[in-house]
Amino acid sequence: MRVLVTGATGFVGRALVPVLADAGHEVRAVVRETPATSPANGIVFHEIPDIGPETDWTDALSGVDAVVHLAGRAHVMAERAADPAAAFNRINTAGTERLARAAADAGIKRFVYISTVKVMGEETRAPYSEADTPTPEDAYGASKLAGEKALLRIAGETDLEAVILRPPLVYGPGAKGNLLSLLKLCRLAPPLPFAAIDNRRSLIFVGNLVDAVVLCLEHPKAAGQTFFIRDGDDLSTPDLIRRTARALHRPSRLFPVPVALLDLAGRVTGKSATVARLTGNLQVNDEKIRHLLGWTPPFNVVQGLDKMADWFTNAPEGAHNT
Repeated sequence: MRVLVTGATGFVGRALVPVLADAGHEVRAVVRETPATSPANGIVFHEIPDIGPETDWTDALSGVDAVVHLAGRAHVMAERAADPAAAFNRINTAGTERLARAAADAGIKRFVYISTVKVMGEETRAPYSEADTPTPEDAYGASKLAGEKALLRIAGETDLEAVILRPPLVYGPGAKGNLLSLLKLCRLAPPLPFAAIDNRRSLIFVGNLVDAVVLCLEHPKAAGQTFFIRDGDDLSTPDLIRRTARALHRPSRLFPVPVALLDLAGRVTGKSATVARLTGNLQVNDEKIRHLLGWTPPFNVVQGLDKMADWFTNAPEGAHNT
């Protein structure tokens, strides 16, 4: 197929584009600025600096068979937008709706949308399933859910086949944000007060996410479906730290502090949300994609963390900040 990939030079896009090309697909990569070097042979770049309600997709979609929509506004570590909700909605909701409508008008068959577990909320008592009602708790999750709804509405009105993937935390080479902070912390190996935390959080290695995307592009039973995906091994915060440190060949120095005291420290310092992510559960049930499409992740969590650690250890100076 000829596949248009938005966000092609982002964290997931850099992993996806070469896999699509190796599988024999012709890739059209949407980027803000054409890179100096191509991530794979035969990639055609389309510069689209801004994704929003006015974006002209005509040239980029001409002759395309399928779309993988990765681009979006994710969590911003240092928010500068005067109205963050409006900024999220402009790109993640209106931008997705604009692209989906243009794809349908162009006669494109399949549209794979990478959403997020955060459309469901921030914490679980039981793993989320596709039958549960979404209740996003922040502007990012709400904007991605609205993007899902816009895509499904357009698919219901046209011949466009929509597929939605809701990954949990994605890790792997090129990781940024909290995962990059975790890698730096584990490299330093300081004592950390997390040994008493007994939670479970679902993760997915970027290579597993890419494998699922390719399957959803090709499998006839994926049309019209929404899927949760994960590696299969849900980890506690202490276990994630220990396994990451081990992959970096560093010690993990964890000592127990009661979770109630960690919660209190979070409230006192204004970091309650950060502590909640460290101590709470956030799990998904991925039985649907495994049973309906026969999907099995090609990498386990040990392999995924090893690959992320290798990248972190061997990346050129400054690469962690790009």
